[in-house]
This record gives sequence, structure tokens and C-alpha cells, in this order.
Amino acid sequence: MTATTEETRRAAMLEKIESLHAEQAKAVEAGGKYIARHLERGKLTARMRIELLVDEGSAFLELMPLAGWGSDFAVGASVVTGIGVVEGVECMIIANDPTVKGGALNPWSLRKTFRAAEIAERNYLPSINLTESGGADLPTQKEIFIPGGRGFRDLTRSSARKQPTISVVFGNSTAGGAYVPGMSDYVIMVKERAKVFLAGPPLVKMATGEETDDESLGGAEMHSRVSGSSDYLAVDEHDAVRQARRVVARLNWRKRGTTPDPSSYAEPDLDPEDLLDLIPTDLKEPFDPREAILRIVDGSGPGNAVPFDEFKPLYGASLCVGWARLHGHEIGILANARGVLFSEEAQKAAQFIQLANQKDTPLLFLHNTTGYMVGTEYEQGGIIKHGAMMINAVSNSKVPHLTVIMGASYGAGNYGMNGRAYDPRFLFTWPSAKSAVMGPQQLAGVLEIVARESAEKKGEPFDAEGFKGIKDMVEGMVEEQSLPYFLSGLVYDDGVIDPRDTRTVLGICLSVIDNQPIEGAMNFGVFRM
Repeated sequence: MTATTEETRRAAMLEKIESLHAEQAKAVEAGGKYIARHLERGKLTARMRIELLVDEGSAFLELMPLAGWGSDFAVGASVVTGIGVVEGVECMIIANDPTVKGGALNPWSLRKTFRAAEIAERNYLPSINLTESGGADLPTQKEIFIPGGRGFRDLTRSSARKQPTISVVFGNSTAGGAYVPGMSDYVIMVKERAKVFLAGPPLVKMATGEETDDESLGGAEMHSRVSGSSDYLAVDEHDAVRQARRVVARLNWRKRGTTPDPSSYAEPDLDPEDLLDLIPTDLKEPFDPREAILRIVDGSGPGNAVPFDEFKPLYGASLCVGWARLHGHEIGILANARGVLFSEEAQKAAQFIQLANQKDTPLLFLHNTTGYMVGTEYEQGGIIKHGAMMINAVSNSKVPHLTVIMGASYGAGNYGMNGRAYDPRFLFTWPSAKSAVMGPQQLAGVLEIVARESAEKKGEPFDAEGFKGIKDMVEGMVEEQSLPYFLSGLVYDDGVIDPRDTRTVLGICLSVIDNQPIEGAMNFGVFRM
């Protein structure tokens, strides 16, 4: 690469990162003028509560911050989720944002909290709910009520798995929201602030004729002294967070996996800053994923003479696979080298995935693929059965999978490279990423060919000029819907990240995965040979 090429790529990526920060800021500032009003009442914001809760100096990995992007709802979906270390214990933290419609839950809130619960379950994490919500967003109740019951189910099943659930109630927790503390293992309520009831005073009067007040009906003191629904009474928000930390400290929690010694690994041999120079402005242009790998994985040092041990380097060259360490964790890596997946790449991937399962090693998938190769030669060569072999291996693999979409992720290549439908433990995208059935130009071109053939069959002339408007519209729509913000808004990833943060983010994820032992698959489905 020339210096000019690197500078062009860096400038383009920095522009995307600046745009990313602007979009993420929308989630932080989603409450608008209500943030100031909330603070004037002596209350803390959701992110302030999280900052007090996690250990000083530790990282908080926020997940799905762009949920709801592009919808009618505020970016962030009125809830903050992420993984933080509390008293040395990695925990899933879910905090209602009361400055956004009183913390009311909308359809995107459900998607976000369900995904957070799934991450907690699969990685064996205790959960802490920082609760202050007016319940469901009533205008969208038809989209919330039926699936919303899953949240209660998740809480009770978590407890049954001996994954503790903690609820800290800072304000209103009404109607369905009352069951969050009601179904948690440990409950802390803030004096004169927490209000937990199935129905507020107006509804009680309407339903039963009884006249009552908030405190008698569902105040923190009542639940601490009378109903027993609260286990700890906090004098204020700071005290509530302090008590939550003490609860975690007494969980007798310990990792069940193997945690590497931090002194046993070295920083990457190549500077992660240079990741910004790698991604072409045109995703049709390939780049060498080894350059990215060597800026993400542990560098050479004692016990790690070679940062990346490539497997089958001369076979199936469009897919680069091999072994490495990341923050001391052994991993296998599959990275697209030239976009297209041929039969050789698919077979190589299937074998490599089996090997990773044989030695209980997590897998990292780095996407930049246009999908599996098409054409008469390749169909006759068995691309379908070989692609199916790779997807079979991905589907039945039992070791944890991590996915990062760096560039393109089109067609069945998204599936073979462990896209969201294949349940990766975590999936992140770079600002340069695009995911769709195929590229915008290709999809619009296919539609034009189909329309032209249809007209010919009917014996009608094809209006190429008239179809151009449709073609342009389709290209624009597909381009927009394949962008990372759009997909992240739909909660199809766990966050869009700065490429330079990839190593840190993956390090946190691997540490979380180590909460329980890793056991690879003993067998796979039938491979069509």
C-alpha cells in the first residue's frame, strides 16, 4: 500500500468513526431536557448509576447502544445494557433510562433486554437491574404485551440456574415492571423514591373504589417492613448502589473456566492504530486480513513465539485460518482474505472448525465476504455441498464463537462466517461494515434482468429508461439497509465499534466466556461429501 492509499483509507475511516460517535451521543443525550430536570430532583442518570456501581478503573462494555436507531423511538431504546465488573465479578447490567419517557419500554427495549438476558445466560453472568420504569409504552402495547412475558421467564430461569439476579429500585416500577424486583433474588429499594405496585392509586380506585397513596400502596418502607418484597432499604441512591455492591461481594462467585495470567501475554507486534489504514473505501477491493489479525492478537513473547500460526496457508487462499492468543486466551481465527468463498475455502473452514472443537478452543470470525462463488463451473464442482459443509460445521460447533464484521458480509457468506442467525456469543461491526443479501448494484441489476426477461416473455418492449428510477430507488434502499447503524438499530449486532478498540472488546468478551468451562462438539451432522 502506498502512503497516499493509507491516508485515504484512514481519512475515510476517521470520518465514519466521527459519525459513529455522533450517533452514540444520541443515546447518551436521548432524554434531552428531561436529563436536567431529573438531576434537579437529586436523582442520578442511568449511566451515572452504572459508573458508581462498577469497580473504579474497570471497563464497562456497553452493548447495543444504537438499538432503535432509525425508528420512531429514541436511540438506545430507553435502556442501557452492558457488562461491568462489580466487586471483581463480571455482571450483566441493565439500567432503565428514566429520562426517556419515564423509562417506558418499547419494542426495541424488549429486543435489547432479551439479547442482554441471552448473553448473561450463555456466559453465566449474574444480572443487576437498575430499575426505574413506567412499564410498557402503552401506544405500542400490542407489540410488547405478549413477548414481554419472556422477561419474567428469563429472571426466574436465571435464578434456577444459580445465576443471581439483583434489582435496585430507584423510582417507579409499576404494573409489569413490578415483577422485575418481584422475581429477582435480591431487592434493594430507595427510601421515599421507590414505588413498586401492580396498579397505582388512580387505577386501584377505579378498579376497587379504594383510596390510597403511593407510599402505603408500594413505597420502599412498606415493602421493607410490611410486604417483605424488599430485602434492603437504602437511604438514597448512593447507598443503594453501595448495598448492591455488597450483595455482589457476598455471592461467593467464581469463574469456572481457566483465566490466563495477565503477565503471560504481550501487546500486539503491530500498532492497532494502523487498523484505520486497512479497510478500502470501496469494499469490492480486497485487503489482507493478516494485517488486521496481527494488530489484534497477542504479540510474540514467552510461550507465544509466533503471533499467528496459519493453518493450510497454501490451500483455499481466499480464507485465512489459524491459531493465536488474545489477552492470553487461545483462539482459532477464520478471516476472509479475498471476499469470495470457493469450495476449497469451505472445506478448509469445516476442517478447522472441527479441530477447534476437538481441542475446546473458541473461534473468532472476521468478515469481509461477498458470499460463495456462483457460476456453472462452481456449481458442477459442488459449491452447494461444500458451502453446506461449512455451514454445518458452524451450526453444530459447540465452542464459543465471536464475530466481527469488518467489511462486506453478503449472502450465505454471512451464514458460513457465523452471522447473527448462528448465535455467536458476541457480534460486533466496524463502521465500514455492510450486510445484505447482496451488494446494492448486484441486487438492482438482478431485478432489472428479471424485469427484462419478463417483458420479453410477454412480447412487450422493456422500458429501460423508465426502470432506471426503480433501479436507483432499490440501490439506495439496499445501501441504507445494509449500513451498520441500520442493522445495529435492529439489534442485529451487539454494537458498532472503533476498529482500534477491537482487541479490548474481544478481550472482555473472552474473559466473560471463561465464566464456565469450554467443551467442543463431540459430533456433527452428516457432511455431504
